[in-house]
Formats: sequence, structure tokens, C-alpha cells
Amino acid sequence: MEETLQFIYLHREAIFIVALSILLGIEVISNVPAILHTPLMSGANAIHGVVIIGAIIVMGHATTTSAMILGFLAVVLGTLNVVGGFVVTDRMLHMFKKKPKK
Repeated sequence: MEETLQFIYLHREAIFIVALSILLGIEVISNVPAILHTPLMSGANAIHGVVIIGAIIVMGHATTTSAMILGFLAVVLGTLNVVGGFVVTDRMLHMFKKKPKK
């Protein structure tokens, strides 16, 4: 527990920046109109593909258990985001297709 508190104390600026980035990201994404969602999701999928590759590289060079766990979490969360993005994009594209006449 003491190691965790020491880590937080040493990296408090970086943790503060990440927390602010999360809040800013939530605010920006919540105000995106539906018409722009599909192009933005495609860009996010590409970015998260890069995140997955980076996380795999981090896991390959991990020397501690915590680095391995963080790399694994990054791979899992990045993969979930990419798959979810493709599912949402596919559903939105189906909304614009014409339905076959019966």
C-alpha cells in the first residue's frame, strides 16, 4: 500500500492530467451530433488500433507484474473499444440503407 501511495505522490501531475483529459473527453464526446458519430468512430477505431499495438509492445518489454497487468488491461480495453466502435458504426450505417420492398 505504501508503494502505491508513493507512486501516486511521485506522479501526481501525470495523474491529474489524465483525470482532466478523461473529463474533457467525456464532455466533448457527449456534445457530438449524431451525424458526425460515424466518421469520428472510424477515427477512434484507428487510434485504438495503435493503442493495442503499443500495449502489446509494452507487455513484451514488461519486467514487473504491474507493467504486465497494465499492458493487458490496455489491450483488453482497446479491443473492447474497437469492437464496440465497429458494432455501433455498422448499426448506424444500416439506418441509412433503404429497406427492401415486400
